[in-house]
Amino acid sequence: MIRMLASVRDLDEARIVFDAGVDLIDLKQPADGALGALPPAVIRGVVAFVAGRVLTSATAGNIEPDAQAVQAAMALIAATGVDYVKAGLFPAGWQQGGRDYAAVRACLGGLEPLAGTRRIAVMFADLVPPLDLVDAVADAGFDGVMVDTALKTGHSLPDVAGSDWLAAFVERARARGLLCGLAGSLRVGHIASLARLAPDYLGFRGALCVRQARAQALDARAVIGVRQALAEAQYQSA
Repeated sequence: MIRMLASVRDLDEARIVFDAGVDLIDLKQPADGALGALPPAVIRGVVAFVAGRVLTSATAGNIEPDAQAVQAAMALIAATGVDYVKAGLFPAGWQQGGRDYAAVRACLGGLEPLAGTRRIAVMFADLVPPLDLVDAVADAGFDGVMVDTALKTGHSLPDVAGSDWLAAFVERARARGLLCGLAGSLRVGHIASLARLAPDYLGFRGALCVRQARAQALDARAVIGVRQALAEAQYQSA
């Protein structure tokens, strides 16, 4: 079964997606890039509201690959009580065109488990990650891996990653026992083809918002529409 991840920025948005029956409430600040982190107090408020009735995750921020900095950021978010903390695998100097993943691999090797909190690593298809980075994530003891887009310039995940690459990503994650998810400016029209790849999660933000703009407020009708489209895609592929 493919589950729906919905990214929210505050308690009001969390209430909307909870009422729509999403499977994972993901906390991030969409105005601050791909993995902008929210204040811990906001995350705690959502965790308290959810009270274990649905899974939660939160991003640790857009951090360069430095193990000490990433570990500290993840620990800060883990202390809020979320089920999963998401850490981005940004290559050093990625905003200036850097695509060397040596520092990312070193960073992963220097991270420690978080007591009571599971970890998800996020790769970015538009930053040209090698597929074997999935193996490095598994070797570092993470619980899951997602692929997203880092450069929020209107390009969706299927625009920057072919179906063969995405299928190989899902297959490799499953082979290593990792939860896997696909996200990155996904729209309703992407759901059917991505559902055929059978990831554990499809993640959404922009498609749930007013005017389908990720920095705008959530639209409850859009959330329900995406939820229904995902259910229909699974029914058709069953």
